[in-house]
Amino acid sequence: MAHIEDRWEKNVNGQRLRTARFGQGNRWRARYLDPQGRERSRTFARKLDATRFLTTVESDKMHGAYIDPDAGNVTLEAYFADWASRQLWETGTRRAMGLALRSSSLGGMPLGKLRRSHIETWIKRMSADGLAPGTVKTRVNNVRAVLRAAVRDRAIAADPSDNVVLPRDRRREAAMVLPTAEQIASVMAAAEPRFEAFVALAAFAGLRLGEAAGLQVGDLNFLSRSLDVRRQVQRGDAGALEIRAPKYGSERTVFLADGLLELLSRHIATHRIGDDPRRWLFEASPGLPPHQNTVGHQWRRACRGAGVTGVTLHDLRHFYASGLIAAGCDVVTVQRALGHAKATTTLNTYAHLWPSAEDRTRQAAGELFAATLGKISDGPVTAQKGRHPL
Repeated sequence: MAHIEDRWEKNVNGQRLRTARFGQGNRWRARYLDPQGRERSRTFARKLDATRFLTTVESDKMHGAYIDPDAGNVTLEAYFADWASRQLWETGTRRAMGLALRSSSLGGMPLGKLRRSHIETWIKRMSADGLAPGTVKTRVNNVRAVLRAAVRDRAIAADPSDNVVLPRDRRREAAMVLPTAEQIASVMAAAEPRFEAFVALAAFAGLRLGEAAGLQVGDLNFLSRSLDVRRQVQRGDAGALEIRAPKYGSERTVFLADGLLELLSRHIATHRIGDDPRRWLFEASPGLPPHQNTVGHQWRRACRGAGVTGVTLHDLRHFYASGLIAAGCDVVTVQRALGHAKATTTLNTYAHLWPSAEDRTRQAAGELFAATLGKISDGPVTAQKGRHPL
């Protein structure tokens, strides 16, 4: 049972006698049993503080909020290693989480001693080193995931990274690079013949690098004029290739333009002749699809040949999305074409490309104005079926 012990004096036959510890250290020791039945204690200079501490401990035990004081002695690195071993992560996620933790230089610090100031110092250092705001945010969120797991495990009482201020991202419309049609045509013309169709799939089907690299000839359906995105290629540990399912929600059927189908047909007839539908649409070495390093090399080489700078292969995906939006496709249509798990992802990324209410009002008024001026010689013109004359 919880109680408070006087370390300096003891009661012997009704008399208060000094102990051997009189005047040394804190006078009052608060003793209690933790939820596992182990005895715990903590000393205080004032009896009032010891009483308050025990009251808090008993309340936390009753409400399931008790934190083991020894749990905070585990270092961030040690906790991460144990926690990460239980997570269902892909190789890329595991690598990114480890990178974030190493960059923080906080791995050797006990969880219980981590403070908000440590996180803020780390953020300031990353910004001073020239890391982009998006990179800083990603790394902080990765470490925050570890700290929040520690809170759920009752290793620490609160997340020291909660509500820290992060560097501001540029507005999406300012940060997004939309290549021009002329730039894409130039890159395709300058690309090696085997790589031309890869560029076209990014620009005119919105495929991610790993998705295009993971295509097999059998994924193309020339009768329905579509292709199925069923896998992706990623680099695993030690540079090994990993073939796995696309990102969550990204498995989809993409409907292709006739021109793109013709280009893909020529690509197969020229570079991928065979009968096995499981053969890779693109091949870096015999029997193996290309990975991001191979594709990146081909992309940079094509851009140099075309004299195009400041455009990444992923920017072609934005080009494709902008084309769908300009053609009047709604949010759900664009979401499905791009393989976004949620429509909110599509809106957060491309909302600035959709016409605003002001744009639609202006266009409607302009069409009405043009129709009115064009028919002014025919008598009065009304907006709707002869009603509400102008």
